[in-house]
Amino acid sequence: MSTASAYSPIASEVLAIAGAPVPRLGFGTYGMSGPGLQETLVSALHHGFRHIDTAQMYQNEADVGAAIRASGIARRDIFVTTKVWVDNYPEKRFSASVDQSLAKLKSDHIDLLLVHWPRGGVSIAEQIDGLNRAVDAGKVRHIGVSNFNADMLQSAIKLSKHPIVTNQVEYHPFLDQSVLLKTVNANATSLMAYCGMAIGRVFDEPVLREIAMRNKRTIAQVVLRWLIQQPHVVALSRTGKPERIADNGRIFDFELSQEDMQAITMLRRPASRIVNPSHLAPAWD
Repeated sequence: MSTASAYSPIASEVLAIAGAPVPRLGFGTYGMSGPGLQETLVSALHHGFRHIDTAQMYQNEADVGAAIRASGIARRDIFVTTKVWVDNYPEKRFSASVDQSLAKLKSDHIDLLLVHWPRGGVSIAEQIDGLNRAVDAGKVRHIGVSNFNADMLQSAIKLSKHPIVTNQVEYHPFLDQSVLLKTVNANATSLMAYCGMAIGRVFDEPVLREIAMRNKRTIAQVVLRWLIQQPHVVALSRTGKPERIADNGRIFDFELSQEDMQAITMLRRPASRIVNPSHLAPAWD
């Protein structure tokens, strides 16, 4: 396939947050690495994806950089999000870790840099200072946080000289994120949703199956559409199966009815959080 995507609308759908043109649909890379990830990312880019999410902790930034170069698509046309790991939060390590990320990505800038978890041995103020210094140094264009609760997000926004563009958190139909979404909407920032398929739980849900059949879509398409159809929400898609890449990108040519949106929202249940490391996670909302 040529680098001119048959599904280019993926590339054009962006959420403008404080000057940051964040593509509404990104490709997540957690748990993936090596030649397999590189091949998958090249395919995703050729199918129109223009947002790639990685992290220092994933140990695959070099693979992301290699895939971007192999794709033949200009670096300026791809939005890369990466995250500073908690061990690198102290001031003496933060800047050097960003340099290492840039070297692995083989890029002169990071589009969006996040701190990965709020509990990392230094204060939120010091974490946000590190992000701001990265912007001031010209290494990073936009900044945000990951896995912050609503109060922490509010603090980060107040502490930061540069806009906090997103809070990347777990979000799927079974997890109630209404408190955080209110904070996101009130501050005109965004929620970047990971684990949208709830590690496969969505595929066994009768409500989602019925909505997908009626709309002639896959369950994954319905869930991704539900996410990005909400104001200020960005969704990360993740698959290692090439045949699903194109399908997961086809979510911009249909809309869910308000009844379907509400039915999916009502699937939320207590104790549905999946990612919750006790030594890193905050007191969730």
